[in-house]
Amino acid sequence: MSTDVTAKTPAPAPPGKGGAATGDGLLQLVMDGMRRNMRQYGMLIALGLIVVLFAVWTDGDLLLPRNVSNLVLQNSYILILAIGMMLVIIAGHIDLSVGSLTAFVGSMAAVFMVKQDIPWPLAVVLCLAVGAVAGAIQGFFIAYGGIPSFIVTLAGMLIFRGLTEIFLEGQTLGPFPEGLQKAANGFLPEVGPNTNYHNLTLLLGFAMIALVIFQEVRDRKRQQEFNLDVPPAKLFLLKLVAISAAVLTLTMLLASYKGAPIVLLVLGVLLVGFGYVMRNAIVGRHIYAIGGNLPAAKLSGVKDKKVTFLVFLNMGMLAALAGLVFAARFNAASPKAGLNFELEAIAASFIGGASMSGGVGTVLGAIIGGLVLGVLNNGMNLVGIGTDWQQVIKGLVLLAAVGFDVWNKRKVGS
Repeated sequence: MSTDVTAKTPAPAPPGKGGAATGDGLLQLVMDGMRRNMRQYGMLIALGLIVVLFAVWTDGDLLLPRNVSNLVLQNSYILILAIGMMLVIIAGHIDLSVGSLTAFVGSMAAVFMVKQDIPWPLAVVLCLAVGAVAGAIQGFFIAYGGIPSFIVTLAGMLIFRGLTEIFLEGQTLGPFPEGLQKAANGFLPEVGPNTNYHNLTLLLGFAMIALVIFQEVRDRKRQQEFNLDVPPAKLFLLKLVAISAAVLTLTMLLASYKGAPIVLLVLGVLLVGFGYVMRNAIVGRHIYAIGGNLPAAKLSGVKDKKVTFLVFLNMGMLAALAGLVFAARFNAASPKAGLNFELEAIAASFIGGASMSGGVGTVLGAIIGGLVLGVLNNGMNLVGIGTDWQQVIKGLVLLAAVGFDVWNKRKVGS
């Protein structure tokens, strides 16, 4: 008795299972996620490529712990301004006065602390109040007076620059108290046993990773509850790994030098706080609404004038904070301080994903845009590129970012 045995060819493994198929499936998921979220991830990838380029070009000098710390300190005030500017642009406005307001608040700080010997903590509070009042005045004319923000803030730029000259009498005034200098230029204190790393920085870095993972997981669950599209699980896991790796790398670099600068902690608080407001708070959704479609927002009951007023008041306070950080970092208030800061903040916002038409952008995007400019400046200085070509390159980067935004809109529309 014979048995007829028929050879069977194994069925090919379905996509996503087994060896090369798994790699191809994951790559396809990444590419699909990139296409759907091109605005969100485009500049983040660009920042990574710029860092790699200059790290190779400078033989690793860009990523030396000392240089990373200097990079944070040198760009802290621009990043603070970029956060406020992003909110202004999302609301459909612009603010040209922040550079001059930064210089004006620095001059007021010098008058308070150097000439009148006011204790620096009290002087800081007074300066923040001055910035809030300045922003509120401009916001009043824009929101309730109906004057375009371009005109109001252009006038503010001239007024605050002139007041800076008046208060300083055309001279540089300093030095500032040691406590304020340490707050702007200092690092977190050493705690715990000797581990060859800055323990407090390591602790904060791990806490930040845990916070980011928690926030991302919670947002994903919330989107699923409302039946919204979410990235595939593999792509989401890859995103968490990439973010954690980036935060861990920065943490280890800072912890191997003097630790995290105090101003970085301030930036972290601003990033988390404003990020939460724009994602979860009612006022954040209203800012997006009035920038995206003002008539529809009004019909929906959004108090557009009040929201606009608050946006500019907030911008004034952040400009005051940036002015304090800048003046304390250089230990003097100068009539020429803050020149072109408004352009840097606007450029950082647009590079970070803001739209000219308003209604689009994130606080994290503003930070990423500011870091793109900061790494470009730092890297070009390290390789010896002149300031003339630096301006050309930064202009081309800004043009490319806005052009990418226009191209992406057309592609989505078609």
